[in-house]
Amino acid sequence: MGTGVSHEETTRAQRRERARLDAAHSGDERAFVDLVAPYRRELHAHCYRMLGSVHDADEALQETLVRAWRGLPGFLGRSSLRTWLHKIATNASLRLLEQRSRRALPVDYGPAADPHDAEWWAVEAGWVEPYPSDRLHVDTGRAGPAARYERTESVELAFVAAVQHLPPNQRAVLVLREVLGFSAKETAAALETTVAAVNSALQRARGTLRRRLPERSQQASLRTLGDVRLRELVQGYVDAWERGDAAAILDLLAEDATFSMPPFAAWYRGREAIAAFLPRGPLRERWRLLPVRANAQLAFGCYRWNSDERSYVAHSIDVVAVAERRIDQITAFLDAGLLADFDLPPRLHTGVAAAAP
Repeated sequence: MGTGVSHEETTRAQRRERARLDAAHSGDERAFVDLVAPYRRELHAHCYRMLGSVHDADEALQETLVRAWRGLPGFLGRSSLRTWLHKIATNASLRLLEQRSRRALPVDYGPAADPHDAEWWAVEAGWVEPYPSDRLHVDTGRAGPAARYERTESVELAFVAAVQHLPPNQRAVLVLREVLGFSAKETAAALETTVAAVNSALQRARGTLRRRLPERSQQASLRTLGDVRLRELVQGYVDAWERGDAAAILDLLAEDATFSMPPFAAWYRGREAIAAFLPRGPLRERWRLLPVRANAQLAFGCYRWNSDERSYVAHSIDVVAVAERRIDQITAFLDAGLLADFDLPPRLHTGVAAAAP
């Protein structure tokens, strides 16, 4: 997907960047802030792909900007500013990975659970976190001719979760080469290794992703879904949950759909299992949902009725994957604090509770 930017606009942008770079080299902090501003979203998404966490990405981005400011006198323009900043961000992410356990989703922990099992337990592990789509780079296409994945494809939940299975060096190589479109030589320079090592790591990383990624990306599935069916799914999902209608929820699901709820390790596969779980789990509560976008996918901010406060209180973010015109995956992130990342309010005030399911 092209950006639609003319040659004249590109030239003007390059001149502005050169002027800001010269001013920043002279110690102008304001010029530095303006210099890196066009890259902040892209850098943050890059750190998220590496780390699987919005909050870890915040930390890595902050370290990136501090190191870039301090290291600016050494930037002599041998590479583009974008390449230089991504090198710093990659290494900031790698340093954080040394201090973190691997992030995952419940489906990575073991087989599907028995929906009749009364035991649910939270796992104190690093979970992949949802990513607010409005933080993404405005250009959603490929970063360059060498990139294999679209920018939006590469923040989908399945992609980010699959990347977490790679060793850190393979992870960095894959994201730099296949998402950002770096050459093997640029990647080797960023990671201070050889081109041969980069090519070897990339082949191993590709093999892992082939085994773990679905056949179609969410971007491909959403494009073929069509606007009418998309609206039907969104409105149907909201209506079904707000009515507490298990049959309506199940009618939206693919036969082998999955339902998971990090930080709980248990997850369920298939409409029959989900049908047995719903009345024992979430449908004991009353809900209001607000549609949002997470990881360039359908998502919903979920609010649970609190009778003491007489309002619906922030509860979770549901990230939904679709396939063949139905929902085939629901990942309900049970963390009320996540709703603030999506600029959603902490509660929905209303004087009347929803009808009990």
